[in-house]
Amino acid sequence: MIARAGAGPLRHLVVLRHAKSAWPEGVADHRRPLAPRGLRDAPAAGRALAEADRLPDLAVCSTAVRARETWELASAEWGTPPPVRHDRRLYAATVADLLEVVHETPSEVETLLLVGHNPGLAELVLELAGDGLDDTLDQVRSKFPTAAIAELAWRGTGWPALAPRTALLTSVTVPRGKKK
Repeated sequence: MIARAGAGPLRHLVVLRHAKSAWPEGVADHRRPLAPRGLRDAPAAGRALAEADRLPDLAVCSTAVRARETWELASAEWGTPPPVRHDRRLYAATVADLLEVVHETPSEVETLLLVGHNPGLAELVLELAGDGLDDTLDQVRSKFPTAAIAELAWRGTGWPALAPRTALLTSVTVPRGKKK
């Protein structure tokens, strides 16, 4: 159930799974870079966020190379990117880890972007969504692929108030860049 109108400003949590990564031999998981498809899809994710008018006030990004590269390529599609915090807690994060990060968000932030990894991101979306528009919940349940974007909306006085089943999953998008 969504918090009723008047319970605070409308806030948006946007979740972006990193774009497709490469698997170079001998490279630790945290250091894996984007694959060629990821290098195409990450800018497409940035364009999709701009076209949806869902640019964040703040971004929190995993410290993993593939997530950082996704952030850099996506945000390069915007005139002036918002501030970004790189937070190791987003790497291999559980729902509890992700909620801790979200709850630390300053109250003046109305749109927060998390750039991270599965399965944690998909599990977070499903945990927070009390409902979804169209078939969005089924989409996330069946697959939340690389470069996928999920947007949750909720009303609250501050980010610590975001709790399970209090948000509406308004959209799920999987942008893909064109092969050259």
